[in-house]
Amino acid sequence: MAGLHKSQERLDIGKIDNRAPSVPRMFLDRVAATPGGEAFRYPGNGGWASVTWQQVGDRVTLIAAGLIALGVNPEDRVALASGTRYEWVVVDFGILAAGAATTTVYPTTNAEDVAYIVANSGSRIVIAEDQQQLDKLVARRADLPAVEKVVLIEGVGDGDDGDWVMSLDDLEQLGKQLLADSPTAVTDRIDSIRPDQLATLIYTSGTTGRPKGVRLLQQSWTYTAAAMDSLGVLSEKDLNYLWLPLSHAFGKVMLALPLVVGFPTVIDGRVDKIVENLAIIRPTIMGAVPRIFEKVHGRINEMMAKEGGIKKALFDWAVGVGLQVSRARQAGERPSALLAAQYKLADKLVLSTIRERFGGRLRFFISGSAALDREIAQWFDAIGIPVLEGYGLTETSAASSLNRPHAYRFGTVGWTLPQTDVKIAADGEILLKGPGIMNGYHDLPEATAEAIEADGWFHTGDIGELDAEGFLRITDRKKDMFKTSQGKYVAPSAISAQFKGICPFASEIIVYGEGKPYCVALVTLDGDGIREWAADNGLEGKTFGDIARDTKTRDAVAGYVEDLNKHLNRWEQVKRFAIVDRELTVEAGDLTPSLKLKRRVVVDNFHDKIDALYE
Repeated sequence: MAGLHKSQERLDIGKIDNRAPSVPRMFLDRVAATPGGEAFRYPGNGGWASVTWQQVGDRVTLIAAGLIALGVNPEDRVALASGTRYEWVVVDFGILAAGAATTTVYPTTNAEDVAYIVANSGSRIVIAEDQQQLDKLVARRADLPAVEKVVLIEGVGDGDDGDWVMSLDDLEQLGKQLLADSPTAVTDRIDSIRPDQLATLIYTSGTTGRPKGVRLLQQSWTYTAAAMDSLGVLSEKDLNYLWLPLSHAFGKVMLALPLVVGFPTVIDGRVDKIVENLAIIRPTIMGAVPRIFEKVHGRINEMMAKEGGIKKALFDWAVGVGLQVSRARQAGERPSALLAAQYKLADKLVLSTIRERFGGRLRFFISGSAALDREIAQWFDAIGIPVLEGYGLTETSAASSLNRPHAYRFGTVGWTLPQTDVKIAADGEILLKGPGIMNGYHDLPEATAEAIEADGWFHTGDIGELDAEGFLRITDRKKDMFKTSQGKYVAPSAISAQFKGICPFASEIIVYGEGKPYCVALVTLDGDGIREWAADNGLEGKTFGDIARDTKTRDAVAGYVEDLNKHLNRWEQVKRFAIVDRELTVEAGDLTPSLKLKRRVVVDNFHDKIDALYE
């Protein structure tokens, strides 16, 4: 793949220029084009339920009509607090078809922040997944005077709130009544939606202060979907597995894509079922965050290490051959006849069986949200499943750049999407400009002006560089980089990605050294990975905390830290470390709902451990 340049890419720009004016119009066009085609598959009745585009269209129309009957007007906000499930999809499309905008709320958000998001957004209606989500609203009802109705996806609510709460079935019944009197109420509303109308409000999970509402317009989503489609790498024959949080921009993109391409999507938000589901569903594409790839890579390598003997030797040989082939491709070279023959045998004996664990049909994964270690990316490429790393923020409708199946470079996030421009500022910050950029932060004009220049360039807050072929490389978050007392800059996210590629049971390494003579680190452990390791090292049955504090664990981690330091500059090397005796979780505030590390929160929460490393 050496020598390819972005300017040489063949694109179907007409798909962008001639795209639909709104997401609901894209949706109706898809229903009309393939009414009997499978749209979504989801868990149901002990197995999998499947619905056609026509069936989805019928239900979306009812929900949209129900919202119109409740008095929802164009660009009114309707909040949606739910996990990833099929009902999330039809409700979101229903909100958009009513001309309204979806305010997304993660189901893990605490009651105080839920109340803030709903109130700040001006949401008049809230659609809640279940009683748990309703309870948060009830607890803060006094702070929500603008909320007229809460619609429950599951259940009917407690009797005390009967005037405030209705079921999703009741909402759809309202829609039936409206359509009986006004059959074109929904299509008329869709026909009136402009490209510059608000479609989505997503509140960023900031580590300090209140979250900011990111305003994304109809044209942002239609552009992102059309731009991805213009690459020509997806078709109606693909099968997408979607587990990502749909309150996150990455998940939303994966919902917009099937509207223009036409492939079916399997939806199941249960993270613990991902590997099991892959073998059952047999998808061709799946989006995920690096944490998923790190865990899979670590687990398979640990399993083979446990096997030992001939199996381990054969595995290592096969992966080694795959790595040689992968490196040849990256260099733009064809494997030698001998290497090609070795690869054919390695694939037959080992690599194909690994791919079968993932269903055997995956053409590629898409990775986003955080940096993926290039060694892990290369390992997946070696076994025959490329991981195409991409880049974007909530403020850029998630997708701004992406490696292509025909042009990918490890350690980069690929080329920008067509009609999205990129440049590197004097201080190294990545600036983006294009149709996917947000309309601004909700009711925060000063923050908007700080983020978006008058000529449209958006400040990402990320540091990066462009190579000669146009591939974009992310170095670190601008706010996360720090300078030691020796005046040397350190990029902690890049170091973390490397370490997770080395240590199979680490979930994070938080490197710290601002104004200090040397770097130290907090190491956090993955629950499943460390328990499996513990069982093989005489620590079976011990609690997570006991395992984390055991000298055997520390010695093992010390070995991996030593390996890490071999790949780092002297001023980046970790001189001392501490192991955190609990897992990082979304619930504890350590991670965002999309499993991204809240670095500042973790540093603040464990500052005593960090201080002790400098004593």
